Amino acid sequence: MSQSLASGGSEQISGIDIQQSRKYHTTNKLSSTKDFPQPVEEKVGAFTKIIEAMGFTGPLKYSKWKIKIAALRMYTSCVKKTDFEEFFLRCQMPDTFNSWFLITLLHVWMCLVRMKQEGRTGKYMCRVIVHFMWEDVEHRGRVMGVNPYILKKNMMVMTNNFYAAILGYDEGILSDDHGLAAALWRTFFNQKCEDPRQLELLVEYVRKQIQYLDSMNGEDLLLTGEVSWRPLVEKNPQSVLKPHSPIYNDEGL
Repeated sequence: MSQSLASGGSEQISGIDIQQSRKYHTTNKLSSTKDFPQPVEEKVGAFTKIIEAMGFTGPLKYSKWKIKIAALRMYTSCVKKTDFEEFFLRCQMPDTFNSWFLITLLHVWMCLVRMKQEGRTGKYMCRVIVHFMWEDVEHRGRVMGVNPYILKKNMMVMTNNFYAAILGYDEGILSDDHGLAAALWRTFFNQKCEDPRQLELLVEYVRKQIQYLDSMNGEDLLLTGEVSWRPLVEKNPQSVLKPHSPIYNDEGL
């Protein structure tokens, strides 16, 4: 790999830098940080604190299997409902596995930001979403015929860089637009974006998408994981409306 996200750039995965066209993807004032809902504070007993300090998961608001199903749906929404081709076009990104990963990472991160607001259950769901993401990345690498040794090595590096990117995005979203633009320039654009309009477009996209996710009901997200994404370029800039609540049965399906 050529560069590290930890040092401010994305990495080109060795062995899988070939073009993968259409194979790994489907086709006003925005809210500021101070407007974001605060995370849910849950009161837990001493026993729960002890077992969670030991690395185990304490009792959750909903059963784990419901949360895992919702987490899988949420991750699937990141890869099935995102218009990758529009990102490739508008951001002038090559149609490669690395570009797919950077776009997916951005959407997964926005889901994590939203679900962390739902207390302990939401944080558990975040862990499951990340787990499904890495399973998918590894599967796609195998489908592309990457050598198992190289894939394993790349997965370890990508994992470290993933958390570095998450940290950078977290700092960016808590900052002003200049701070967010800097984080996107370092990680998403690999420090190679020379067109300020592309950065402006992506900053606006992240801000409006975070606002849109915040408008979604937390209980619905925990039970269904159904997420929709705003277009990268809005036909009507004033059309960021509150989404409809999803429908699910008693089993959360």
